[in-house]
Formats: sequence, C-alpha cells, structure tokens
Amino acid sequence: MRIIGLASDHAGFALKEYAKQWLIDKGFQYKDYGTFNSESCDYPDYAHLLAKGIENGDCNIGIAVCGSGEGISMTLNKHQGIRAALCWIPEIAKLSRQHNDANVLVMPGRFIDTVMADKIMTVFFDTAFEGGRHQARINKIPMKER
Repeated sequence: MRIIGLASDHAGFALKEYAKQWLIDKGFQYKDYGTFNSESCDYPDYAHLLAKGIENGDCNIGIAVCGSGEGISMTLNKHQGIRAALCWIPEIAKLSRQHNDANVLVMPGRFIDTVMADKIMTVFFDTAFEGGRHQARINKIPMKER
C-alpha cells in the first residue's frame, strides 16, 4: 500500500488539509508531517521531515505546499533521494512524473485553488514514469562525492 507523506507551512496549510481529504476520498493512506495549523512557521522544518520520511521508507511519495511552492521545493530537493516538482497546472504534474519520476508533488498554496489542485493531484497520481532515456538522466541527479 502506498503511503503519501504530507507537509506544509502556514501558507500551505489549507491546501494541505484539502489534499489530505482528497487522499482519504481516493482511498490512499497518508502520514502528515505538519504543520498542523495556520500559525506562522518555517517551511524547512516540515520539508525535512517529509524528505526523511520518504528516504527511510515511512512513506513512498509526498505532497508539499507552501505559499509559492518554491521554498518548500528548494528544501526538499536538498535531499539526495527527493525529486520534488513544483506543479501549478496538470501538464507540469504529468511531465514531472513521466520524465522526472517526481516523488514529491509541490503546489503553490497562494496561487491555485482546490479545483486546480484536484486536477493536478489526479494527474500526478495517475501518471507513471516512462523510464528509458529518462532513467539515465535521473541517474545523473545525485551529487557524487569527489
């Protein structure tokens, strides 16, 4: 069973809560790494928890939200095993899965509504990685020790 990790800051809290209900409605299990309210907080605190959860196998894939989506995405992508993709339209979500095997869907909480989020999540979770030539590119992403 796939377990979806969730993380947000205060600006992404409402959309994260919507995503949580969306996951429940679709029959997915989830693990919520926070934040747990809309009080001001720092997105890296929750991004690192989600990334570590994926890296250690507590969850398989994730959804993360902050105001612009940029900060939480940057933080997630500092982790070697994470390929977080900032998606604001379904087409980006599709390509991020097909070509990049994205394992965290990042959405900009202040810039999309729940109707768009629903479309983005549907495409993200319904799209498979194509592999092939794309796998060779993904293999080049992790930093090598010098």
